[in-house]
Amino acid sequence: MTPASAAPRRVAIHVCGSVAAYKACAVITALRKQGCEVRVAMTRSARHFVTETTLQSLSGHPVARTIWQGGDAGHGMGHIDIGAWAQTHAVVAASANLMARLAHGFADDAVTAALLATRARLIVAPAMESAMWEHPATQANVATLRSRGVSFVGPVRGRLASGAEGDGRMAEVDDVVAAVLSSLGDAAPT
Repeated sequence: MTPASAAPRRVAIHVCGSVAAYKACAVITALRKQGCEVRVAMTRSARHFVTETTLQSLSGHPVARTIWQGGDAGHGMGHIDIGAWAQTHAVVAASANLMARLAHGFADDAVTAALLATRARLIVAPAMESAMWEHPATQANVATLRSRGVSFVGPVRGRLASGAEGDGRMAEVDDVVAAVLSSLGDAAPT
């Protein structure tokens, strides 16, 4: 835990429409145990795998679901607030779709808008079937994001949602948390 006198480390967790989205719950819990303040944004597809109520309960803050939700600053753009608030952003269970949208600068939901509206570090933990991960379009999007300074944790080889074995399984929660904490150690305090 951070000392009571220290400013909390601020992390935004972005949850996507992947079967592994449930692992965001463990990431949020672990980061809070490490003294981080956590806020969450989720895509519409993420709601098929984990509920807003669960994410709000674990983070202690309302969840950003749309770009139309108001923010704390009173300007009616919560995605701007979360983008500026976080010292580090982490996309947990990043789908191929989300990575493509990020690579091409889309800002059509709370997650992509917040990530386009930030200058903070971004960590992506992909999770998808092997064919999707290995597809040339996905690999080109990953290369684009890496060239912009985005860090990736995984994916790793293992059992996938389909039951097949292959590359595309989300990295272990502990590895994602370690990457976020390491990033925060390098983040300039604000």
